[in-house]
Amino acid sequence: MLKRLFRCLCVASVVALPLAQTPALAEEKSDFKVCWSIYVGWMPWGYLQDSGIMKKWADKYGINVEIVQINDYVESINQYTAGAYDGCSMTNMDALSIPAGGGVETTALIVGDYSNGNDGIVLKDKSALADIKGQNVNLVELSVSHYLLARALDSVGLSEKDVTVVNTSDADMVAAYATADVTSVVTWNPLLSEIAAQPNANPVFDSSGIPGEIIDIMMVNTETLKDNPAFGKALVGAWYEVLELMASGTAEGKKALEEMAAASGTDLAGYEAQLGTTRMFYTPADAVAFTKSADLPKTMKFVAEFLFDKGILGEGAPSPEFVGVAFPDGSTYGDTNNVKLRFDTSYMQMAAEGAM
Repeated sequence: MLKRLFRCLCVASVVALPLAQTPALAEEKSDFKVCWSIYVGWMPWGYLQDSGIMKKWADKYGINVEIVQINDYVESINQYTAGAYDGCSMTNMDALSIPAGGGVETTALIVGDYSNGNDGIVLKDKSALADIKGQNVNLVELSVSHYLLARALDSVGLSEKDVTVVNTSDADMVAAYATADVTSVVTWNPLLSEIAAQPNANPVFDSSGIPGEIIDIMMVNTETLKDNPAFGKALVGAWYEVLELMASGTAEGKKALEEMAAASGTDLAGYEAQLGTTRMFYTPADAVAFTKSADLPKTMKFVAEFLFDKGILGEGAPSPEFVGVAFPDGSTYGDTNNVKLRFDTSYMQMAAEGAM
């Protein structure tokens, strides 16, 4: 089954990055590297490399782009932040915490999807979210599961003080749920589906209840993109060629999906099931509309407040507004003098207009 790797915030990872380390040097250049890790919405990156589609688009712009799979998700972000890569696939939450919080100005180049049911809360022998009050809740601490719990609790007038979080590895989650002591878990697919299939399990909340908040993005170094627009054009052009293929319903599209499924350790049915709880932005126009939505600044405010509350929004952050986040309309959440995360729709808009 598709393995959703540890999409989490890692305090040690942030602290371990020396401030003296710099991002990939911002200059005109011809060779670029981006990295990714296995997750349903990021499988196209592996296909781009293996199929030659990335090379085709890179050749069009006279550059070289290497796409590298890194098995450890947090390590991929660390390497990007340290300057080993020009771009990296990550969530909006992790981008704000690790590279942006660490001082590396980063741009959301391709907003690929958001979790729309891939993350959820399951209670044992209880059927309402409010029943979670007073329970121990097993989850991967400081992960998107932790964020989902916080948002879910808020929706029923509860807060984290009303429960006890028990840090549990994703590798141990299914076995933990099978024990009598564990009565509540927050996790992601495929673990979520496996636990929810148990006879005493009741899903009570999932990420479809907070649509658009757990976002999966190809982030790139802002200065590198500024100095090398061909890099952005090649990545975006190649990405949407594959997304169009995935949505085509053709034999070629099916073959591409089968290859992505196999690369992620599942079959076509398993991969399509995961896609079913992922809101993929198959067209650039959809991605642009989502990124320009008035909901995105609200989401990033929620995320910043969560990170600050957990003490992981950059070293010494005095408030949730420590790191500035810029949006396509020119507005900013947070410190306008410390903008380190930018949502830029210009390249996706070019793709939507057929201007690549």
